[in-house]
Amino acid sequence: MFVGTMLLELHAPWVHSLKEKRMIVKSICAKASNKFNISIAEVDKQDVHQFIVIGLACVSDETAHCDSILQNVLNYIEDTNEAEVTRVEREII
Repeated sequence: MFVGTMLLELHAPWVHSLKEKRMIVKSICAKASNKFNISIAEVDKQDVHQFIVIGLACVSDETAHCDSILQNVLNYIEDTNEAEVTRVEREII
């Protein structure tokens, strides 16, 4: 069994309140979780309204499958216009 984890840092310069940020975070997390069957949540900088840090995890029996899921999630989040991805940390254990 392999566990793939990814930490994404996103920047949304057009967000002016924590309420707007929460709407973006909830949207990204709900859509990605439903589409890819992953665990995903905001993990840091909850009080900073223009920066979003999301952590996600997936489990598979092959490293290639974990890597594929993480790449597909990254592509999906990058394709949304809700925030810009500024940093990615990926690990498969």
